Amino acid sequence: MKLASLDLDGRDGRLVVVSRDLSRAVAATGIAETLQAALDDWAVVQPRLLDLSAALEAGTAPDAFAFDPAKALAPLPRAWQWLDGSAFHAHGELMAKVFGITNPQHDKPLMYQGMSHRFIAPTAHVPFPTEADGIDFEGEFAVVTGDVPMGTDAVTARSHIRLIMLVNDWSLRVPGRAEMETGFGWVQAKPACSAAPIAVTPGELGESWADGRIHLNLLVDWNGERFGAANGGAMGFCFGQLIAHAARTRDLCAGTIVGSGTVSNENYRQVGSSCIAERRGIEMLDEGAARTGFLRFGDRVRMEVLRDGQSVFGAIDQEVVKG
Repeated sequence: MKLASLDLDGRDGRLVVVSRDLSRAVAATGIAETLQAALDDWAVVQPRLLDLSAALEAGTAPDAFAFDPAKALAPLPRAWQWLDGSAFHAHGELMAKVFGITNPQHDKPLMYQGMSHRFIAPTAHVPFPTEADGIDFEGEFAVVTGDVPMGTDAVTARSHIRLIMLVNDWSLRVPGRAEMETGFGWVQAKPACSAAPIAVTPGELGESWADGRIHLNLLVDWNGERFGAANGGAMGFCFGQLIAHAARTRDLCAGTIVGSGTVSNENYRQVGSSCIAERRGIEMLDEGAARTGFLRFGDRVRMEVLRDGQSVFGAIDQEVVKG
């Protein structure tokens, strides 16, 4: 099942079910007005949404219409919580080498709590105050949870995964370094994330969803040129482990979004990267200095995931602009 939120009826949008080929949609009228409302009452709402999805695929859903991703918001335009992990060891080890630090990633997941009150629509312009902040993209997978009790273990945590998303976790590298040195957390370095228009249930991915990981390539294009195609199956910590880590001392409410961190593979020189910082790190190791600059106003970033030649989440396709 594929779900989206159209830019109607306020900040949270209107929930629609989308066909597998992303060509058609139907409003979830009388079932749930918003995706958050659906998540709050998932046990009751999910079967009805599945029935509506089946009718849409069969061509029998009343009032179906052409789906236009340009009219979609992020699936959850605002969320109760955004917790971003760092689950790909290849990325952590590379950054540790570049900066001459010990990589703490293997013992337990790294995670920070970021801005959740706004997720940017997939085709909206993305404003930043200045190019001097070192504007970077970070391609990630993310899951949306139901209610997760405190102390939930990693295996049980997987049963609380309701939906899967594609996210661009925008990062500002210059203030990020300064904020890390304070010993507190990121604020200025982590503005709002963007999200692809479609959130999918795990079953929609078939065998590509296994062991709490998405075994698909995340295609990243910068100004029309392929920048990376790393596979999500290389997560050192699965999403169950990330959720369990977050829930060790707190419960998580329905609608919590948990990110994988930058998708990265050990053969990053061959498959490319999901963020500029990783590309610059490779250059520093191979050539002694970084030569790839960060984003400039007017640059376009596109992210998409294909399965059997078909777009899974739709695309994030955005221009960076002066705010």
